[in-house]
Amino acid sequence: MPLLHRARAVAVTTALLAAGLVASTPAGADPVLDSCTQQGPTLRYLVVFPQFTTAETAEAEISGACGATTVYYPEIAVAVATSPDPSFLGLIGPQRAYSAQAEGASKRAVKRKKDDTELLQAAGVRSGEQWDMDLINAPAAHAITTGSKSVVVGVLDSGVARHPELASALAPELSAGCLTGKPDPSPAAWAPTTSAHGTHVAGTIAAADDGRGITGVAPGVRIASVKVVDDDGFIYPEYAVCGFMWAATQGMTVTNNSYFIDPYLFTCQNAPGQRVIYEAVRRAVDYATSRNVLNVAAAGNNAADLSRPGRDSLSPTNGDAQTRPVDPSCVVLPVQLKNVVGVSSVDATKTKASYSSYGLGAIDVTAPGGDSRAPGGCVLSTVPSGYDYSCGTSMAAPHAAGVAALIASTHPEADAAQLGRMLNAQATTLACPADYDLYGTGVQDAFCTGYSEYNSFYGHGLVDALAAVTR
Repeated sequence: MPLLHRARAVAVTTALLAAGLVASTPAGADPVLDSCTQQGPTLRYLVVFPQFTTAETAEAEISGACGATTVYYPEIAVAVATSPDPSFLGLIGPQRAYSAQAEGASKRAVKRKKDDTELLQAAGVRSGEQWDMDLINAPAAHAITTGSKSVVVGVLDSGVARHPELASALAPELSAGCLTGKPDPSPAAWAPTTSAHGTHVAGTIAAADDGRGITGVAPGVRIASVKVVDDDGFIYPEYAVCGFMWAATQGMTVTNNSYFIDPYLFTCQNAPGQRVIYEAVRRAVDYATSRNVLNVAAAGNNAADLSRPGRDSLSPTNGDAQTRPVDPSCVVLPVQLKNVVGVSSVDATKTKASYSSYGLGAIDVTAPGGDSRAPGGCVLSTVPSGYDYSCGTSMAAPHAAGVAALIASTHPEADAAQLGRMLNAQATTLACPADYDLYGTGVQDAFCTGYSEYNSFYGHGLVDALAAVTR
């Protein structure tokens, strides 16, 4: 489961200083140098600078290459810039800049396939339908604690609606939209527009324990809506970088990332442009971790072995996809980054869901994501119009994020690394299945590797909310 002018002034507001950001060009400023005459469509670029590059140096280099700085994150030396000049990439350096918009500009535009199954309308909604919560012992955990309001989970997604079940959890003052690469805290920027996905994820984490509708894993914690999915369903790298940086500067405890970063399912570190994506996102994730944010991410719904994928036939997602070989330098972002908790999906029988990606070293824990082909079906949660069912690793990840939030509530002294270790330690071990022939064809549909305590299907095991608050 969407970063001109040599002599222009720099406006830095108090709010931006507090967030560690550098302000963009003032309104009315000439957007292009006099010598920049090659006018084309204005494209957005992600630009990576050497560490410790100052804001003044970064802005000067962007301006000198016929671009305008939207935002510069000095903590990680990454900028988001725009330029209407086709020569910008060559001038700034193709080894340190990338434009996802340019990737798809001359190609057939397509909407990105949703990273979960279609939503199914729920009837007769009640918490008794939440097999997923029973599977991870959430009701028993709630008898001990529902979580602390001091714990904030950032939902990096398509926006979170002001649903009645989320009214006490949603923190508007910590929410922001990231669809320019620069955080915008206005309510319109972080509210959902075309997708219910973020609201569904948020409900799984923190829907109220009020006897109505559904109950989340950690109904006592707060959530922040951080919108990183645009109206076409894309999560471009500058959106994600903005989301991680916002979570870090706002002091969030956990982020949930039920997506992969477009336009590449597998981002290859050795490929031009893609290495910029990898480096920028890696820096943002590492910075968030250094600020004690635990980042949790979905494994994906391609039934792929992430440790040895072989080929990628879905990239670029914003144009005409081409089948290509992928080597060990190619990873799914953000789930395969070092400082990210990878989550696979199981159905109600605690078996890896048919669609769930997996991989030894890529999966840390597993959680309920449901499977329409299996007992129990999909996962019930909130959507802007009420309640719906959905299946996917997008649904599994927020169960793990919710359990992490419960651990943080009971261990407020824990830093991100300790929180991650405790999340792994509380999991219930699941051994590799003896037979993974899901359709009775006599052929194994995937091969689980590893051992009982740690394997490619389930990592350290199934998250357990009760163990999280009692161990």
